[in-house]
Amino acid sequence: MNEGLIALQHRLQHEFSNINLLTQAVTHRSFSIDHYERLEFLGDSVLNLAVSDLLFARLSALPEGDLSRIRANLVKQDTLHQLAVELGLPEVLRLGEGEARSGGQKRPSILADALEAIIGAVYLDAGFAAAQSLVQRLFKAVEINPTMEAIGKDPKTELQEWLQGRKMNLPLYRVVGTQGAAHKQTFDVECEIIELNFSERGIGGSRRAGEQAAAAAMLQTIKAKATK
Repeated sequence: MNEGLIALQHRLQHEFSNINLLTQAVTHRSFSIDHYERLEFLGDSVLNLAVSDLLFARLSALPEGDLSRIRANLVKQDTLHQLAVELGLPEVLRLGEGEARSGGQKRPSILADALEAIIGAVYLDAGFAAAQSLVQRLFKAVEINPTMEAIGKDPKTELQEWLQGRKMNLPLYRVVGTQGAAHKQTFDVECEIIELNFSERGIGGSRRAGEQAAAAAMLQTIKAKATK
């Protein structure tokens, strides 16, 4: 284990039983086939649950719609990117030569994804309580208050609220394809609403961006159907 990962564990306040999980969490697909994307997928869900629990406790007077909107702002790329920088992730990321030359260590999408992967790694290493404690520490200095409800909605949040308002299940997002070299990759993401038999796709420079693009396309479809 290198000194960078030892120091990162101190900053995370979590010592891994399986250090391979942490190594994988900071490994980009341009560096190795044993990269962080599966851990990122898991960490995304763990993060959303931990932040939901945090908001439920802190903002007990707010309705569900406002809580969803605030959560979307806390787990968006910009917020996670800033937290990743504060953790020192740029110094420990493992990137392929091309990705490193193109500035991958500073790319917000990579840093945000790696942070989610680390949360997923902690979950696998020690369970949800440990991952939840990590999320609480990460967001300890982030101001969370009811005024955040005025922040605009992103497409995924808007679509989620539209469905929840009609007592429908949340959409399913799937990466159906990737294109380009590892350091210039685009993600083709499908958004499906099973109850409506609707499916739309979007493309972005990261999985998260692809999901937002697919959600935006789905909103356009829904609004177009509603006007007919």
